[in-house]
Amino acid sequence: MNFYITYFIIAAGLFAFVGIFTLAGVYAERKISAFIQNRLGPTETGKFGTLQTFADILKLLQKEIIVPAAADKILFLLAPGIIFVAVYLGFAALPWAPGLIPSNINIGLYYIFAIISIETLGILMAGWGSNNKYSILGAMRSAAQIISYEIPAGFALIAVVMIAQTLNLQDIALQQGILSTEKIKFLGLADVTSAGGILAWNIFQAPHLLIAFVIYFIASLAESNRAPFDIPEAESELVAGFHTEFTGPQFALVFLAEYSMMFLVSMVGVILFLGAWNTPLPNIGSVHLATWTTGAVWGVIWILLKTLGLVAVQMWIRWTLPRLRVDQLMNLCWKVLTPLAFACMLISGVWRLWVM
Repeated sequence: MNFYITYFIIAAGLFAFVGIFTLAGVYAERKISAFIQNRLGPTETGKFGTLQTFADILKLLQKEIIVPAAADKILFLLAPGIIFVAVYLGFAALPWAPGLIPSNINIGLYYIFAIISIETLGILMAGWGSNNKYSILGAMRSAAQIISYEIPAGFALIAVVMIAQTLNLQDIALQQGILSTEKIKFLGLADVTSAGGILAWNIFQAPHLLIAFVIYFIASLAESNRAPFDIPEAESELVAGFHTEFTGPQFALVFLAEYSMMFLVSMVGVILFLGAWNTPLPNIGSVHLATWTTGAVWGVIWILLKTLGLVAVQMWIRWTLPRLRVDQLMNLCWKVLTPLAFACMLISGVWRLWVM
């Protein structure tokens, strides 16, 4: 019984976090977009407009769920839940701090990649179940985009896995808190008696992993349907894409899934490339900066700061770059990112034998 109570509390806590992050994320995106476009953004509802997103979600939850007469009612009603649950379950394998992980499984990275792939099924169900030509076109675009960009994202992540030699995300995080004697010598840090910190992160452990990280980050924008890869929701062509017919709580679930996905892919990138919950500060001689800023509380702080930093970059990109055309989107994936990611994977194999 205690086992079920514990996991219920963890699940409820993660759901609460996702909800709070979405509310804060929507507000932050409005303010960031307003700053970039020289506007004020929300100002009236609450101090500095901080209650605007609460008002919006309250409005959405009170709206009627309208099911089109010609829609496939089962698919139409199930789709938003499947889209959200597929993303939400991905949080189960994410390590938040040393020893703080909802489910520490040996194939954590494989599990996350497998579970979020179900989102594509939910999107296709939403488009087909709506019985709307704009919705099905948006769903097909989204499925093609997500499946395509999973290829370079997967190769980029495999490049890390080949060096880490594990799919366990907690183990990958632990490895990035230590610099081996061989690595210290290779980096020319012979005077550093006890290193670590930012130089132990994977993007500094192997130079090509910086390229892999950039590839993964670009692919993650496409996975999250974020600009400049928001073709599935191109309002000028599709009237919002696969969720055209959804109203009220159903639309809120789709929106919640999008912002949850933003945080999920950013956190996976932080864990694999940017040191996870490890401190960026090193131990140098008798000054133990890393030791002083390591622990469960510090771990949560570091990983949140890094992840929210990547989320902010996603928002910045959305309001800076124009939307790509479909042909440009696919050319970038198959002709640029996929070959580069494959090259990074091959280099990881050579790097493992030569340096590690």
